Amino acid sequence: MIVLDASALLAFLFRETGHEKVAAHLANSLLSTVNLSEVLGRFARDGHDPLPVLAKIDRSPIGIVAFSSEHAARAAALIPQTSHLGLSMGDRACLALALSQGLPALTADRVWSKLDVGVEVTLVR
Repeated sequence: MIVLDASALLAFLFRETGHEKVAAHLANSLLSTVNLSEVLGRFARDGHDPLPVLAKIDRSPIGIVAFSSEHAARAAALIPQTSHLGLSMGDRACLALALSQGLPALTADRVWSKLDVGVEVTLVR
Protein backbone atom coordinates (compact mmCIF):
# COMPACT_ATOMS: atom_id res chain seq x y z
CA MET A 1 0.00 0.00 0.00
CA ILE A 2 1.02 3.58 -0.65
CA VAL A 3 -0.55 7.01 -0.08
CA LEU A 4 -0.97 9.21 -3.16
CA ASP A 5 -0.25 12.91 -3.08
CA ALA A 6 -2.42 15.04 -5.37
CA SER A 7 0.62 15.72 -7.56
CA ALA A 8 1.08 12.01 -8.21
CA LEU A 9 -2.56 11.44 -9.14
CA LEU A 10 -2.53 14.52 -11.38
CA ALA A 11 0.61 13.23 -13.11
CA PHE A 12 -1.29 10.01 -13.80
CA LEU A 13 -4.48 11.72 -14.98
CA PHE A 14 -2.60 14.12 -17.29
CA ARG A 15 -0.19 11.39 -18.47
CA GLU A 16 2.78 13.46 -17.37
CA THR A 17 6.27 12.14 -16.79
CA GLY A 18 6.09 9.44 -14.14
CA HIS A 19 2.47 8.48 -14.81
CA GLU A 20 3.51 4.86 -15.38
CA LYS A 21 4.99 4.70 -11.89
CA VAL A 22 1.72 5.99 -10.43
CA ALA A 23 -0.28 3.50 -12.51
CA ALA A 24 1.75 0.65 -11.02
CA HIS A 25 0.58 1.66 -7.52
CA LEU A 26 -3.10 2.51 -8.14
CA ALA A 27 -4.47 -0.89 -7.14
CA ASN A 28 -2.81 -0.58 -3.74
CA SER A 29 -3.19 3.09 -2.95
CA LEU A 30 -4.99 5.46 -0.61
CA LEU A 31 -5.92 9.10 -1.15
CA SER A 32 -6.99 11.61 1.48
CA THR A 33 -10.20 13.51 0.79
CA VAL A 34 -8.11 16.69 1.09
CA ASN A 35 -5.95 15.53 -1.81
CA LEU A 36 -9.04 14.42 -3.71
CA SER A 37 -10.34 17.97 -3.37
CA GLU A 38 -7.03 19.30 -4.72
CA VAL A 39 -7.25 17.04 -7.76
CA LEU A 40 -10.86 17.97 -8.46
CA GLY A 41 -10.05 21.62 -7.86
CA ARG A 42 -7.43 21.52 -10.59
CA PHE A 43 -10.06 20.43 -13.08
CA ALA A 44 -12.53 23.07 -11.86
CA ARG A 45 -9.82 25.74 -12.06
CA ASP A 46 -9.17 24.75 -15.67
CA GLY A 47 -12.88 25.14 -16.51
CA HIS A 48 -13.90 21.48 -16.38
CA ASP A 49 -16.73 19.90 -14.43
CA PRO A 50 -15.06 17.95 -11.58
CA LEU A 51 -17.97 15.49 -11.20
CA PRO A 52 -16.99 13.21 -14.12
CA VAL A 53 -13.43 13.14 -12.74
CA LEU A 54 -14.79 12.20 -9.33
CA ALA A 55 -16.84 9.42 -10.91
CA LYS A 56 -13.72 8.10 -12.66
CA ILE A 57 -11.73 8.15 -9.41
CA ASP A 58 -14.62 6.49 -7.55
CA ARG A 59 -14.57 3.64 -10.10
CA SER A 60 -10.82 3.21 -9.66
CA PRO A 61 -9.19 0.93 -7.08
CA ILE A 62 -7.91 3.95 -5.12
CA GLY A 63 -9.09 3.89 -1.51
CA ILE A 64 -10.49 7.27 -0.51
CA VAL A 65 -9.90 8.07 3.17
CA ALA A 66 -11.84 10.79 4.98
CA PHE A 67 -9.68 13.49 6.55
CA SER A 68 -10.25 12.84 10.25
CA SER A 69 -9.57 14.86 13.38
CA GLU A 70 -6.51 12.64 13.95
CA HIS A 71 -5.24 13.51 10.48
CA ALA A 72 -5.88 17.19 11.21
CA ALA A 73 -3.78 17.00 14.36
CA ARG A 74 -0.98 15.14 12.58
CA ALA A 75 -1.02 17.62 9.68
CA ALA A 76 -0.86 20.54 12.11
CA ALA A 77 2.02 18.92 14.01
CA LEU A 78 3.99 18.74 10.74
CA ILE A 79 4.00 22.52 10.24
CA PRO A 80 7.27 23.18 12.11
CA GLN A 81 9.03 20.37 10.22
CA THR A 82 7.76 21.29 6.76
CA SER A 83 7.21 25.05 6.60
CA HIS A 84 10.80 25.73 5.47
CA LEU A 85 10.10 23.60 2.40
CA GLY A 86 6.84 25.36 1.60
CA LEU A 87 4.58 22.33 1.99
CA SER A 88 0.88 23.05 1.69
CA MET A 89 -2.02 21.85 3.79
CA GLY A 90 -2.69 19.25 1.10
CA ASP A 91 0.89 18.04 1.27
CA ARG A 92 0.64 17.71 5.04
CA ALA A 93 -2.72 15.93 4.73
CA CYS A 94 -1.07 13.31 2.52
CA LEU A 95 1.79 12.92 4.98
CA ALA A 96 -0.63 12.72 7.91
CA LEU A 97 -2.50 9.86 6.25
CA ALA A 98 0.78 8.10 5.49
CA LEU A 99 1.89 8.51 9.11
CA SER A 100 -1.41 7.26 10.50
CA GLN A 101 -1.29 4.16 8.27
CA GLY A 102 2.46 3.56 8.51
CA LEU A 103 2.71 3.74 4.72
CA PRO A 104 5.02 5.43 2.21
CA ALA A 105 3.83 8.43 0.19
CA LEU A 106 4.01 8.81 -3.58
CA THR A 107 4.50 12.33 -4.93
CA ALA A 108 5.73 14.27 -7.95
CA ASP A 109 6.99 17.05 -5.67
CA ARG A 110 10.79 16.69 -5.51
CA VAL A 111 11.16 18.87 -2.43
CA TRP A 112 9.65 15.99 -0.44
CA SER A 113 12.96 14.14 -0.82
CA LYS A 114 14.32 16.59 1.77
CA LEU A 115 11.71 15.61 4.36
CA ASP A 116 12.55 13.81 7.58
CA VAL A 117 9.13 13.31 9.17
CA GLY A 118 8.94 9.53 9.50
CA VAL A 119 7.37 8.86 6.10
CA GLU A 120 9.16 7.04 3.31
CA VAL A 121 8.79 9.25 0.23
CA THR A 122 8.75 7.81 -3.29
CA LEU A 123 9.11 10.23 -6.20
CA VAL A 124 7.36 9.56 -9.49
CA ARG A 125 9.96 11.54 -11.44
